[in-house]
Amino acid sequence: MKRSMKFRLGFLALAIISYVIGFQVLPEQLNSAYEMTIVGGMSALYFLVLPILYWIAIINIGQQKTWKILMILSLSALMARLSFPPEIASYFEFMMWIKYPVIVIIILLEMYLLISVVKGLWHARKLKGDPRIKALNMNKDEKSQMVGMIMAGEAANWFYSIPKFSANHPKAIANIRLISANMWFMWLMISLCFLGSTIAYLLLVDWSEIAAVLVSAIVGYGFLSFIANYRLSRHYSLYMHDEKLVVNNSMWGLLMVDINDIKSVTIAETAKSTAEEILFVGRGDTANVIVDFKQTQRYFGAMGQMPEPIEQLLLVLDKPQLLKLVIEDCQQQAEA
Repeated sequence: MKRSMKFRLGFLALAIISYVIGFQVLPEQLNSAYEMTIVGGMSALYFLVLPILYWIAIINIGQQKTWKILMILSLSALMARLSFPPEIASYFEFMMWIKYPVIVIIILLEMYLLISVVKGLWHARKLKGDPRIKALNMNKDEKSQMVGMIMAGEAANWFYSIPKFSANHPKAIANIRLISANMWFMWLMISLCFLGSTIAYLLLVDWSEIAAVLVSAIVGYGFLSFIANYRLSRHYSLYMHDEKLVVNNSMWGLLMVDINDIKSVTIAETAKSTAEEILFVGRGDTANVIVDFKQTQRYFGAMGQMPEPIEQLLLVLDKPQLLKLVIEDCQQQAEA
């Protein structure tokens, strides 16, 4: 996992913990200096510590736009409105003005999700390969490819989650050792998905029953992604498609490399690197395959939302020698 992604996930976990603590420790009324101290401490956490950490982890290290600092500030304001004592929470009443626009947005998202499901089913019925690959082949510039990856994500979920749809998928060369390729991991994530759906409903039902039902339905729908994630990791993590090597870091990330852009494939034990230009895919701290490129390649992480340039690929494979043979054979045929 790249350094920037580690910081993103770390900040997300810290923000969730901070807000949960706030709901637990903040008093319902201000009756003493001690309770004022608690409110002051949580205010500093919400509006000083978290924004600073957001700036460091997301904007600086993650190289995001500066205006995105408004996202954490608005989220903290909403949490303050819901968790602070009434005397203080009233100052954040403006956050409740967006209650109905938020409900409208959620309804629109739900409708879009329904339409995406229908379209995904319709397009996936005759596909012979990953819908995301088609999206990448249709565009060359990074922004268009990123949008295409995101839009094709729903079709890819249906394509991989239903065996009949992926019956004509290219066979895997070898398997990348991924934790998501284990069935126990799939069932764990599905269980957590439905648990999250239940928690979302319980947290929102007092605010809006409509929003609670819609949000919990969206969260619960994620179970399809975990089924697709398992089947992709288990059966199609590394394969050839139209003289291009496709590397799937589960459903999370995808790399597609033209055979002619591969400089060399080396079978060697290599320790995991923290360099931003090196991509490590597989479970463990040591790779057994090194793939060098003739030119910079584009890896689409975070399900297509985070394109990253890479110069070298490190893989943990069950059959490393087979990959080397297939690549060399394809290159020889291309030269002939």
